[in-house]
Amino acid sequence: MSRHDRMHGFLCRVLAEPMGVHQAHPAFRAFRLSGSNEVYGYEEKFSDTKLICKFFGPRFGRDRDRAAWTAAREYGSYQTLRRYALVGSPHHVIRPLAFDRDINCVLALEYYGGELLSDAISRAIRDGDTGHLFWRLTALAYYLATQHNRTVDGTAVDFTADCSYLDVQLRILRDVGRIGQWDTDELRWLCGLWADRPRMWEDQQVWLHGDATPANFLFGGGLDVGAIDLERMKRGDRMFDVGRVAGELQHAYMQGTHDPYRAEPFIGHFLWEYSCHFPDRDAAFASISRRLPYYMALNLLRVARNDYIPRDYGGRLVAQAKELLRAS
Repeated sequence: MSRHDRMHGFLCRVLAEPMGVHQAHPAFRAFRLSGSNEVYGYEEKFSDTKLICKFFGPRFGRDRDRAAWTAAREYGSYQTLRRYALVGSPHHVIRPLAFDRDINCVLALEYYGGELLSDAISRAIRDGDTGHLFWRLTALAYYLATQHNRTVDGTAVDFTADCSYLDVQLRILRDVGRIGQWDTDELRWLCGLWADRPRMWEDQQVWLHGDATPANFLFGGGLDVGAIDLERMKRGDRMFDVGRVAGELQHAYMQGTHDPYRAEPFIGHFLWEYSCHFPDRDAAFASISRRLPYYMALNLLRVARNDYIPRDYGGRLVAQAKELLRAS
């Protein structure tokens, strides 16, 4: 990176404070990473210090206020969860380091090395290493249960919000031609049946990760888990996170093996491990299992709307979501 680049000065400031790394003449290498925003990894070549920078400006074009608000919101989300002692081993929410509105609304974040959950899933599907995936799901269940249980505040969940989320997915699916009016009417009717079930209203709100996909958790040794990408963090029903993990497992096996039911042992293991962090494990498992199909369906519909999903596979995802929502 050129020393005349504005990012060089920004990275020097971040390196010195708050990271506490002092180099007389720092030099940085940049690496493009995947992400919905422009995301780069930076490495200071003399100290080997690494950090991540997300640029929100390109995503929102000329709307710099919206870009800055989104970046600041994510910065605050990291700070919020870290106040619940989710720092270090085994549960670690990465540290936000700095924000600069004038450099494409860049957000600098701590680098956390580890294996992505998506890689562990691929390893199980491709190589048959199921034991490794079971272990990673044990660690993730421990992390999510800890985050959820530490942040519960006694406020009742509002299932209306999760019905509205489904409605948003249906509008997007209609707009991109993935479903028709008949599908929309059926899915809304099924949602109404779930809304009439008292169990969907009986839990208490927690801080959710909000985007608990396999790309947003990194695994170290033992039970160590690092949580990243808190842009969509919000308060709500813990099942929004739990169901997303389960839905992503089913999606991965549908896509990788053409058989959604091959994911069931992993989903069941994840739920059982999550439930062990409650006083009555059996009761927790029963409650979670009864509510799970709705939230798994939400995730499958969310995936089906993406333009990288082939049309025929998108139809299979919608059909599987219906099957889940028909569960009693």
